[in-house]
Amino acid sequence: MAILRRIPILAAGLAQILAAAVGLVVTVSLAGTMDAGLLRGLALVLQCGVAFALTLLFRLPRWWLWIAVLFPLALQIGLSLDNLPAWPFGVAFVALALVFSNTARERVPLYLTNRATAEALAALMTEKTATRVIDLGSGLGGVVRALDGDGRVARGVETAPLSWLVSWCLSKVSGHGTILRQDLWATDLSQEDVVYAFLSPEPMPELWEKARREMKAGSHLVSNSFAVPGVEPDEVWELSDRRRTHLFIYAIKNDRTV
Repeated sequence: MAILRRIPILAAGLAQILAAAVGLVVTVSLAGTMDAGLLRGLALVLQCGVAFALTLLFRLPRWWLWIAVLFPLALQIGLSLDNLPAWPFGVAFVALALVFSNTARERVPLYLTNRATAEALAALMTEKTATRVIDLGSGLGGVVRALDGDGRVARGVETAPLSWLVSWCLSKVSGHGTILRQDLWATDLSQEDVVYAFLSPEPMPELWEKARREMKAGSHLVSNSFAVPGVEPDEVWELSDRRRTHLFIYAIKNDRTV
């Protein structure tokens, strides 16, 4: 079970395989007793339902539940369309790979920070008299561009090729922020006043240990939506945006203790 949680794409694939096996057994046993169309519909329902249940059992992040259900539906729709050319699927696969290529390795999907959160981060930096901020896993770079300027220096690191390219180009065009194609785990945090992350529950313990090792006293780690397990934040800001975003703020102490 531990390896499935470390590599969630394996768990998701196993869930689909086991669900397909259950559907096959049920449909074979019912063959000849009901209409073929109803039988195919039953197989699809079983595939989605069993995959969903197994994804819960494997304790994968919640966004994998959507994949567990939508993948069989998308596959069924694709197979049901006659004479559909293959090239759109190839283009879609390449585009998704370029955007989500780091998801399986780093267990971090693409989350985009909204404007309200960027404004809250700017207010936080003003309150803490912070001038340097880095966004770990900066996606399309919206936070970096929003925070850079007015005495603030903002950087972002991103490994997904297409996300990095888009955000790098937008940063160059706007003249705000610096986007690096760099692994967040290899990024030096020692000079940053604020380290911002909108990742997932999985990497938070490891990120906290990295922050404690590298960040200077008086700096702050800010996590969007995902708290560090077992660590009490120094502050929690609840925003008034539609998703009711919570910013968990951790002050780095002199002795690197909680």
